[in-house]
Amino acid sequence: MRIAKYAAVIVAAGALALSACASGSPGDAEGDDAGPAPVEETSFEEGTTMAALNEAGKITIGTKFDQPLFGLMGPSGTPEGFDVEIGKLIAANLGLSEDQIEWKEAVSANREPFIENGEVDIVVATYTINDERKQVISFAGPYYLAGQDLLVLEGNPDGITGIDDVAGEKVCSVTGSTSEQNLKDAGVEVLATDTYSNCLEPLRSGEVVAVSTDNVILAGLADQNQGEFEVIDNPFTEEPYGIGLQKDDDDFRNFINDVLEQSFEDGEWAAAWDRTAGTVLSTPEPPMIDRY
Repeated sequence: MRIAKYAAVIVAAGALALSACASGSPGDAEGDDAGPAPVEETSFEEGTTMAALNEAGKITIGTKFDQPLFGLMGPSGTPEGFDVEIGKLIAANLGLSEDQIEWKEAVSANREPFIENGEVDIVVATYTINDERKQVISFAGPYYLAGQDLLVLEGNPDGITGIDDVAGEKVCSVTGSTSEQNLKDAGVEVLATDTYSNCLEPLRSGEVVAVSTDNVILAGLADQNQGEFEVIDNPFTEEPYGIGLQKDDDDFRNFINDVLEQSFEDGEWAAAWDRTAGTVLSTPEPPMIDRY
């Protein structure tokens, strides 16, 4: 089932100049369905995070394990989804192959601590860029623009058409997420849990009238449980997804931004989308990188 594109997008401006430190660019190893192959020849300035990761031959990436289309632990024992493909793309440009990536589950509440404590090198986990988080970490990107929406029971028995309809009602979201705070700011009573998948049973039982987070996550949950749920399709926020990294590591942030812009231009970003979220959602335009 293909679900119409929900998120507002920004059209990338013109041709994008690449100043990546790696020479060459990753290519498909086995065609369009394969992830990027690692760059064979790399050269990074000594003392940079890129040089350290390349020399270590390993990168630890935090992502979510329960979000269909973006980060979901699959039967292979490794996570799958668009966030995961973005992580592979960054690793490939560091000269690292997929088997040199250590995936670590990152839930909404532990993403900043994981980065601050050095438990992960980067987080790619439907991670909204905002000023509060920028106080403790840095962001590259955005690499996607989503919007917060509402998931209700199939047939929408309560006739919910938007955020105003659930003010004063109980809605489920995830502890520590931007979505939880947005709901509270809108006067919604929040049932907070640790994962969005844990919100589905309260919705089935009538404990809550809706589940709320970014539209693409809700679309994945609806697609996994066809005939049970539907997305209202009336986003009330704009959520720029970024890649979290150590605060003020400007060289690494610029490197990741260069990789993203190159992928927008050479089709790697679109290919990553098509083999993951693109199996359900329409292909958006890539966003404009925010080099703050």
